This record gives sequence, structure tokens and C-alpha cells, in this order.
Amino acid sequence: MSATLSCEDILAVAKLSRLSMDEKLAGDYAKDISKILSMMDILNGVNTDGVEPLANIHASCQTLRQDIPTNNIDRTANQSVAPSVQDGLYLVPQVIE
Repeated sequence: MSATLSCEDILAVAKLSRLSMDEKLAGDYAKDISKILSMMDILNGVNTDGVEPLANIHASCQTLRQDIPTNNIDRTANQSVAPSVQDGLYLVPQVIE
């Protein structure tokens, strides 16, 4: 079922969409879209029997930890990598005068 588009098809859609397009660009689009459609034909041929649809990749493979609050923040360790710290606070450059 290899679908191909012609330059005329692209120009007709461009006219309906009220887009200005020359024939060279339409030909390039026709070639590129035809490649995409042929790749879709290849994907349509893949056997997906028994494969459940996946709505979110994270739902199937990401294990989440319990969201339990703790008081184990080590301020000294965290601020040791900061460029500038004073009296336990992070110092940032002034951006508004």
C-alpha cells in the first residue's frame, strides 16, 4: 500500500491552505512525505499481537520510592559545592538594580 504524493498533490493542499509554494519546494515536500509514508507502511507490517498499548513509558518501567518526609538534609555538604555561601544562605548575583 505504498502511498506516494506528487508535486501536484502538495501544490493543491498548499492552495487550499492558502500557502504560497513554488514547484521545487513542493517537489521536495512530496519526496520527503512519501518517504515518511513508506516508513509508516513498514511499521504497519510489524506484528503487534499480544502487545498492550502504552500510554506513558514511565508507568511501566519507573519504580518510585515512597514520598516520606525526612530531616536528613546535610546543609554543609550541599553548600560545599555552591559558588558562594554566607551565613548558611546561597548568594546569587544581583540582577536588578
